[in-house]
Amino acid sequence: MLPLKDTVRARGFPFVTAALIGANVLVFLIEFRLPPDVLEGFLWLLGVVPSRLLEAPLPSEWLTLLTSQFLHSGWLHIISNLVALYIFGDNVEDRLGHGRFLAFYLLCGVAAALVHVWSNPMSVVPAIGASGAISGVLAAYVVLFPMSRVVTLVPIFFIPWFVEVPALLWIGGWFVSQLLNGLLAIGAEADAFGGVAWWAHLGGFVAGLVLVWPLRRPAPRFRPDEYWPW
Repeated sequence: MLPLKDTVRARGFPFVTAALIGANVLVFLIEFRLPPDVLEGFLWLLGVVPSRLLEAPLPSEWLTLLTSQFLHSGWLHIISNLVALYIFGDNVEDRLGHGRFLAFYLLCGVAAALVHVWSNPMSVVPAIGASGAISGVLAAYVVLFPMSRVVTLVPIFFIPWFVEVPALLWIGGWFVSQLLNGLLAIGAEADAFGGVAWWAHLGGFVAGLVLVWPLRRPAPRFRPDEYWPW
């Protein structure tokens, strides 16, 4: 199922979400223009390499916990991440506030990277992507808007069907799929499961569940309807 939008209206413009989407697109376009050999070095320099981080934790090495969040390996990688950020990020930003949302997003990404390092301490492959941070956004969304729905596209025999799925069910199903893949990946080579950092996704999600409580602002007195017809 391809998510298209949610049924919750944001009360203000999501400046941070828009800036994060723009920054990710800009960095990806820079990656796209680099020659293959230069790109490899670029990802090695700015991605999280678990073995390198644990063996030589220089100050610059810790910065990769942030820089890696803005790198992506291909079109499908960045599009899937940014679609999720576009759908769910504006509402979470609305409830946390711009500054708190930015801190929340980056902290979830850092937590995700650290969980990945913990689960793959000997890996020499750079871990990149915004998936961990966006996993935290999904967690915050389901806490803040448990009654909302996600409009999804379900192609059946090449006929597009649009279905409203409860956000709790959609995000819950996503989390279960990450957990199952993470358990299957234990002790296996990363490439055997497509090189996906499943435990980073789980780490970001759990971080989001924890951080959303102290960072969220009180709900508005007149809350926007969690079901806004699309």
